[in-house]
Amino acid sequence: MFLPLLLASAATPAICAADAPPAAVFAANQAQVLGRGEPKAVTLVVRRTYVGQGLTGEFATTLDTGTGAFVERYSLGPSTGAGAYDGHTTWMQDPTGAVTPQAGGDRPALSVNQAYRNADLWWRPDGGGASVQSLGVEPEGRHLKITPVGGKPFEAWFDCASAHLVRMREVQGFTTFDYRYGDFVRDQGRALPGTVTIDDGGGEGSRQVLTLASVAREPTRPASAYALTAGAPKDWILPPEGRVTVPFRLANNHIFVDAKVDGRGPFPFLVDTGGHGILTSPTVAALDLKSVGDMPSGGAGEARASSGYVKVGRLEVGGMAMTGQTMLKLDFSPKPVEGFQVGGMLGFEMFRRFVTVIDYERGEMTLIDPAGFGEAERGRAGVAVPFRFYDHLPQVDGLVGDAPARLDIDTGSRSEVTLTRPFVERARLREAYPGGVTAVDGWGVGGPARSYVTRVRSLNLGPVKVDTPVAGLATQSKGVFTDENFEGNVGSGLLKRFVVTFDYDRQIMYLRPIASPGADVGVFDRCGCWLNLADHGFEIKDVATGGPAEAAGLKVGDVVTAIDNRPASAVSLSDARAFFRTAPVGRPVKVDYLRAGAPASVAVTPRDQLTAR
Repeated sequence: MFLPLLLASAATPAICAADAPPAAVFAANQAQVLGRGEPKAVTLVVRRTYVGQGLTGEFATTLDTGTGAFVERYSLGPSTGAGAYDGHTTWMQDPTGAVTPQAGGDRPALSVNQAYRNADLWWRPDGGGASVQSLGVEPEGRHLKITPVGGKPFEAWFDCASAHLVRMREVQGFTTFDYRYGDFVRDQGRALPGTVTIDDGGGEGSRQVLTLASVAREPTRPASAYALTAGAPKDWILPPEGRVTVPFRLANNHIFVDAKVDGRGPFPFLVDTGGHGILTSPTVAALDLKSVGDMPSGGAGEARASSGYVKVGRLEVGGMAMTGQTMLKLDFSPKPVEGFQVGGMLGFEMFRRFVTVIDYERGEMTLIDPAGFGEAERGRAGVAVPFRFYDHLPQVDGLVGDAPARLDIDTGSRSEVTLTRPFVERARLREAYPGGVTAVDGWGVGGPARSYVTRVRSLNLGPVKVDTPVAGLATQSKGVFTDENFEGNVGSGLLKRFVVTFDYDRQIMYLRPIASPGADVGVFDRCGCWLNLADHGFEIKDVATGGPAEAAGLKVGDVVTAIDNRPASAVSLSDARAFFRTAPVGRPVKVDYLRAGAPASVAVTPRDQLTAR
């Protein structure tokens, strides 16, 4: 039975006095949390009910109060999963049951932070070795900035009267989370918050509330209780030979294969190492599936999109099938952006289960049972590039010029490489590469992505070097490219120079160069405009300042009806974009268009917009 906790008596140290050191704050917090008790290493099993983002469910956290090791399991509507840390290794279990180590980005540092708080290491005489900075006194209490050894900075507020931790703020990936703790109760010899409110900055609809349901105190468990468990589940089928090869279509530098869902289709599915298993709204409607939840999703653009969960009985690609999948409902690439209606996405869940070979030269994807991917075949696959997982993404160590860089591998990106804003500013890349152009160079979850596009001297993926790739230097102030935990995102625009093999079990990517990659490899748009599909042609959504389109007088909102005397109805959006990447420099191209419904024509003279080398 929970006992309500009264505010501390007048004997509580004045932790908000100007001369009170952080050690006094932590000592007062210990006295309030434990009462007269002494810190002892035990196992706590804390269960909390969950309400938020259109879902209800439960979080169950098992933690060691001596080391801070933890396993946190969740069940939210149709989605279940876990996150854990055994003191050395961070791992996650996704909603389809696959277990994956997490050593990329800020995932290890965030686990260290959580373990630090679980074990209340700030109570130790040395503050657990953390760096602690006082940020003053605010209405919510004493404000401290704490950086554990091996962790990352987080902010904490301790109530002036009670010394309880009442607020914590931490940047996780590219999102700032604000945790508020209240309604403290005493159970199992400790004061615990009865409610935890989580705000990710997405407004009222994305707020989450956890309410204490039960606490159990048990003897300490061995470290193995928190250790990484088995990998991907065997919820899939392949032909007897243990592999299947299917054709794909490369559109807008995106890989599309035909997939069936619960026997219906086929639907065009994007193959994306940067994504998850997803169905778009039209596919969900066509299959009469029910979506649960309303979660915010972010991506390359600055806006947020909404997603939910759906249950799929069977997902098929060629002779491969995955069963019992929990997938997201998300409109990640609307028809005007891709040029056709996308059915869904094959992401981490597929790559986690199979060795996946993407042959950009032949236009084929091969899925292989990992047990059948032997040493001889690995030797023929190309140069081995080790990677680690940053959430669901493969992340490799590389170079941009001479600068070390953590590079995410994202087949769902149409670009060659996009460099994050923190890296661009830290390495002063705008000054190093002045011969570029500011333009929309991508469109994904969250809308358009605008970059300063230039050429960098070189890019290395492990030992594999690519000279003078086209690089987008991110300019946005929101979204994934503000993340400080990686430096660049490598897309199919660069990867299509290779036959690429992903072995998620061994955490290795193999790169085998293609002798004659496509004509648009290593080039950037020579028109100076971004086109999306419209009812009567291609709508111009962005015009680069100083580019050929602007010089010809084209404007945002114009609808292109013919290119080089070919009607837009006879040209795919992907082909139109590719044409303007490869159009001969200096030869004028006739562009017919509508402006406010009135027809007109201009001559656009293609030229290379990038001069930096």
